[in-house]
Amino acid sequence: MNTSFERYQCQIALPGFGTASQELLKNARVLIVGMGGLGCPTAQYLASSGIGTLGIADDDTVSLSNLHRQILYSPEDVGVYKVDVAAKRLEQQNPSVSIIPYRLRITSSNVMELISEFDLIIEGTDNFETKCLLNDACVLAGKPLVYGAIYQHEGQVSIWNVLQKDGTYSPNYRDVFPNAEESQVPNCREGGVIPTLAGIVGCMQANEAIKYLIGSEETLAGKLWMINVMNGKTQIIKLRKTSVQITDLPQTVQLVSFEEFKQNQNKFEVIDVRTKEEHQHFNIGGKNIPLNELESHFPFISSVLSPIIIYCQSGKRSVDAVRKIKKQFPEKEVFSLKNGIGEIPR
Repeated sequence: MNTSFERYQCQIALPGFGTASQELLKNARVLIVGMGGLGCPTAQYLASSGIGTLGIADDDTVSLSNLHRQILYSPEDVGVYKVDVAAKRLEQQNPSVSIIPYRLRITSSNVMELISEFDLIIEGTDNFETKCLLNDACVLAGKPLVYGAIYQHEGQVSIWNVLQKDGTYSPNYRDVFPNAEESQVPNCREGGVIPTLAGIVGCMQANEAIKYLIGSEETLAGKLWMINVMNGKTQIIKLRKTSVQITDLPQTVQLVSFEEFKQNQNKFEVIDVRTKEEHQHFNIGGKNIPLNELESHFPFISSVLSPIIIYCQSGKRSVDAVRKIKKQFPEKEVFSLKNGIGEIPR
């Protein structure tokens, strides 16, 4: 046996695996987008299994509220960029794997170039905008995408856009969730999530990646795996292609950090899209227009001449609001406050 494969003996010994499959993993290039609750376990198991090149992309820093489920990070990492910490830990775990950190936000302007370098993309993101963007980019580039999602006690995994023997591609995200960008499902901070679920779903994503890379015919292409960790039930449902056509990429909402906002606060028209109760409890100024009332305030928004910055608790509702305003007023400069005001010191 190749001595460099000695650490992988237990997986090489699997029936039908062997050194040939290990060579496939060694030669594979995989990109993980989002180094949070899903990206951490996915990256750890792919690194430990001997993936040759592992790209990790995220523009966020570690926060205290991440630590209960994002298991690559420790309290001393708070405030440090996730990809910097993750790259160091993964290299320590398996020095033979090439770890490429990308400290950036995936946008419509950089996604095609970034994914072009990789054989397989894995998304561990927590917002519908990036899920849709990655899906559309992978469809346009003809690349497979491993999907994972968690909310409270429930999780999902699939692999989208896999090339089939007849030359067609398996269902993608928009075949299953055609209006995902309009969904109002809270993220982990707002809706909550049990930490073990992130580990389970992240491991399933890593497993799906390994199966795809070694050429297994037992992948979740055309299927959606679902779990509820409270009652222990799992199920797999079959998916089908629809008539949804993807011809270009959705435009990415522009974000502004709180530091940038404070430095240029007087240049913006500020809008808080949280509820009136949330606004009264704590706010950073601006006009309060709850998200569900936004359309009725379009005459006011139409009259605003300065750039508009929108905020909420976590950054999710503000992104939705920006998208709605840009759809109605494409020429307006509208920004979302990155990560909302949930972690701003009071």
